[in-house]
Amino acid sequence: MAKQYDVAVIGAGAAGMMCAAVAAQQGKHVVLIDHAGKLAEKIRISGGGRCNFTNINAGPQNYLSQNPHFCKSALSRYTAQDFLALVKKYRISHHEKHKGQLFCNDSAEQIIAMLRAECDAGGVEWRMPCKVVDVQKRETGFSIDTDGGELLVDSVVVATGGLSIPKIGATDLGYRIARQFDLKLVETRPGLVPLTFDGPSWEPFVPLAGIALEVEVSTGSAKGKGSLRGHFREDLLFTHRGLSGPAILQISSYWQPGTPIVLDLLPEMDVAETLIGLKKTEKKQLGNVLAQWLPARLAEGLLTANGFDPAARLPDMADAKLRKLGDAINRWAIVPTGSEGYRKAEVTLGGVDTKELSQQTMMANKVPGLYFIGETVDVTGWLGGYNFQWAWASGVAAGLALANG
Repeated sequence: MAKQYDVAVIGAGAAGMMCAAVAAQQGKHVVLIDHAGKLAEKIRISGGGRCNFTNINAGPQNYLSQNPHFCKSALSRYTAQDFLALVKKYRISHHEKHKGQLFCNDSAEQIIAMLRAECDAGGVEWRMPCKVVDVQKRETGFSIDTDGGELLVDSVVVATGGLSIPKIGATDLGYRIARQFDLKLVETRPGLVPLTFDGPSWEPFVPLAGIALEVEVSTGSAKGKGSLRGHFREDLLFTHRGLSGPAILQISSYWQPGTPIVLDLLPEMDVAETLIGLKKTEKKQLGNVLAQWLPARLAEGLLTANGFDPAARLPDMADAKLRKLGDAINRWAIVPTGSEGYRKAEVTLGGVDTKELSQQTMMANKVPGLYFIGETVDVTGWLGGYNFQWAWASGVAAGLALANG
């Protein structure tokens, strides 16, 4: 006999557990299904194992979507302060690290245990590991075919995440369900991901792997339909294959293949004017002058890549040459070859088109009873706890809608 429930939540990650807990505590009979044997692996590995569980500054301006207004409703109704209140209720000690990012003092396992306890408080039934084979609409409700038997439910919540980090179980199930019900998808691609560079122009920088510094990075244009301009001031890290660090992860979500990113390696300084001003008093070699402000290996690499001799004396350099060097440091435009892809991406850009969903309830407009939440939807946050806040907020929005439905 098929088992019956009010709600089936597919995907026991951040958004799925939040939604299941809210709906169940409001009296709904909820089953939570996940194909993984280990609960919430993405929460477990986040924030270096300490889970950057929200950002106190989270607002619509910190999210990318084809409809930037879509996330406003859910984010305003369940804020970072609301989630923080839950964390405090469970006495999970935490700290603010950088730019509003909140982390557990001890372990991400505490957030997983908290969400599990919230689900258990509502009597959520767990099906793990359990693979969903098929979802079908019935005259009333849905049937879900799983490798553990058939379930009959009034409503289905798809909280299966994106394609990022396949080694911990990411799949395209959510997108397949959306397509099956004729819901439009926004093209998906890796977000918050290191960028790669190759070819002769990158060769001088390969030996710089391991060097890190704070930079300003930008990409895109504010003009033109559909173009997005990103601008961040964060740390940059040179890797063996290209560039990483928070600055690059942030800008990667805005970067379009074939276009440049622009780096300012010394954002506090107009390098050309400073060098021209020092010509009268500074007798040092160019490499030594730059090494006062930049890591020495980076200074030498930049000079060599731009055709300068690091041993040349500053007073011997023409102003026009120094302006060219200043541009190479304050406005270094480089075109990435690509990215490290989904295996290293923290999130997936794109997903279920928000035009297909209600921003109040997260339900599909043309399929009553079918909801999409979290990363499966075309709402992607910046690095720094914003994606978790969207998971909590969209999960609560759907959970309350189910309870009141």
